[in-house]
Amino acid sequence: MNKESGSDHTPPEISIVSTMYRSRPFLDRFLAESLQALSDIKCDHFEILLVNDGSPDESLAYVLERQADIPQLVVVDLSRNFGHHQAVQAGLRHARGNLIFLIDCDLEVSPLVLGEFYAKLRETKSDVVFGYQEMRKGGQFEQMSGGLFWKGFNLLSDVKIPENILTERIMTRRCVEALLQMGDRNLFLGGMMSWTGFQQIGLPIVKKQRKGRSTYTLLRRIGLMINAVSSFSAQPLIWLFNIGVIITLLSFSFAFYLVLRKLLFDDTLMGFTSVMTMMMLSLGIMTTAIGVVGIYLGKVFNQVQNRPNYIVRDIYR
Repeated sequence: MNKESGSDHTPPEISIVSTMYRSRPFLDRFLAESLQALSDIKCDHFEILLVNDGSPDESLAYVLERQADIPQLVVVDLSRNFGHHQAVQAGLRHARGNLIFLIDCDLEVSPLVLGEFYAKLRETKSDVVFGYQEMRKGGQFEQMSGGLFWKGFNLLSDVKIPENILTERIMTRRCVEALLQMGDRNLFLGGMMSWTGFQQIGLPIVKKQRKGRSTYTLLRRIGLMINAVSSFSAQPLIWLFNIGVIITLLSFSFAFYLVLRKLLFDDTLMGFTSVMTMMMLSLGIMTTAIGVVGIYLGKVFNQVQNRPNYIVRDIYR
């Protein structure tokens, strides 16, 4: 059942926005610390908006129960699991606050950091204060793979993003409205938020190790990397073109060299091994090139389909 209350049309001062997917173990503490953080900055007019991204556990049932003692709690229930970035977009679209504080509810970053973000925003009069890690958390593999992600993205993309940025950030209403105007169907919010511009200031945050297993597997991280780069840059296509030109020039030069040696020295042309090596090299490059072009065509296909990024089943206010 869709429950909307329209008695108070005054926008909240702050909306805390988060998404839920297998989040039930974190919600008790997340809500308690969110309320504490709002009390610390003396914010009485607020909302806490949670987006249920098709969570298979009891997250939705729990937060609906908590609306009895937290009337400012808003729940946006999506029709299925659409993905983290799509759920975040849904949360930003339905948040009504003059300021929007975006945070993951897994407690790797405590909601109590809201005070630091709020003070930094007021002090700098900026539109966005985003969190970033000075030192990545986790083991050596997680630190290395995360660092390579951001370096690889900035190398390949036309949009440059500060390394090791976090989901956590506080944004003004005009910045959120600008973000929502973008018609991207292939979402990478980190790049989109940087692309919008405005005055953005970083705030170093220490991120804790998540309790329980993360839903971001290695394959999902690789998929995110491919989606991020292909959504914000045509550089891979340009690189493929340049590689193709270089290989073509080298092939013509090598062919000219072989013919010249045959004419001048009557040498035997290179045999089966060299031919097969060149064929395998060419086949590998062509297959890779077709794959990269296919990724971009898939992006175009998704964009022209113009399907919504998510479908809302119910909104509970």
